[in-house]
Amino acid sequence: MSDTRHTLPAGAQPSRRASTTGGGGLFSTEDWWAVWVGLLVIVVAWALFASGSSIKWLATAPAKWTDPGAAGQDLIKHLPNYIALFVVFAALFGVSLGVLKQRIAHFLASFAILFAVSVLIFEVGAWANASKYNLEPPLVALALGLLISNVFRLPEWFSAGLRVEFYIKVGIVLLGATLPFTLLVWAGPVAVGQATIVSLVTFFVLFFAAKALGLDKRFAAVLGVGGAVCGVSAAIAIAGAVRR
Repeated sequence: MSDTRHTLPAGAQPSRRASTTGGGGLFSTEDWWAVWVGLLVIVVAWALFASGSSIKWLATAPAKWTDPGAAGQDLIKHLPNYIALFVVFAALFGVSLGVLKQRIAHFLASFAILFAVSVLIFEVGAWANASKYNLEPPLVALALGLLISNVFRLPEWFSAGLRVEFYIKVGIVLLGATLPFTLLVWAGPVAVGQATIVSLVTFFVLFFAAKALGLDKRFAAVLGVGGAVCGVSAAIAIAGAVRR
């Protein structure tokens, strides 16, 4: 968030990163592609549902297990579903990043590794005793990421798949599709107004408190949105908008 300029080592090239903000058209930024990818998934899902089918076969998840052998059998059983899910998301993200002039080969290789590791992490989280030992998938993923980033030196090409903001933005679009307007009507204006007031008050309290402590206003905005909306996801989503 700071304005500190970093000097690259001699001979080093700046990394190629997709633009996340700014103008240039509806197909020239990562933000807009997150919208298009999310909307495409929603439209396809609706079309299949209207025709009597669905994309439920893609939404596969490991079954609860107590024996590693059972976990392995379940993984093999649903392997075609996992492969199909990988192909769909690799195609959607790959096309998006291709238009944004990113290195597709590097992205696909990195994304394949991330996808495989994610499946294994969810398998660990499906263990019947996982909650007893706090082995929830997000916590396991965080611990594994911290271990790898602090112990090993990852190759430069691997960073092509670490597009956390892009993935979360697509997820936010898909999450919005699960919120029916009937729920807002059922909640009523009082509940909606209360939620709005709480979110705004929380944001401004955190924002001005952070500024009073001498923090950068962009960092203060990220803290405010993170506290007022939904934590890490909101903070990551807003970070791209305040980066400039």
